[in-house]
Amino acid sequence: MSEESVYKFIELVGVSGKSWEHAMQNAIQKASESLRDLRIAEVIRQDARLDGNKIIEYRVRIKLSFKYEKE
Repeated sequence: MSEESVYKFIELVGVSGKSWEHAMQNAIQKASESLRDLRIAEVIRQDARLDGNKIIEYRVRIKLSFKYEKE
């Protein structure tokens, strides 16, 4: 018999001066410090902060799922 599971979603914003991919990895890395069994990261939105015509900060909003376990 297979085990039934429940997953929870949270939204996070990752930030980086390098790229959107790095911003996403920053958010996932930070979440992994306090959450276990991360499953799916879905990009909801990408944007960038500008200084004139230069990108100075990449931001990614993600929806992250993890297995819900009752304490």
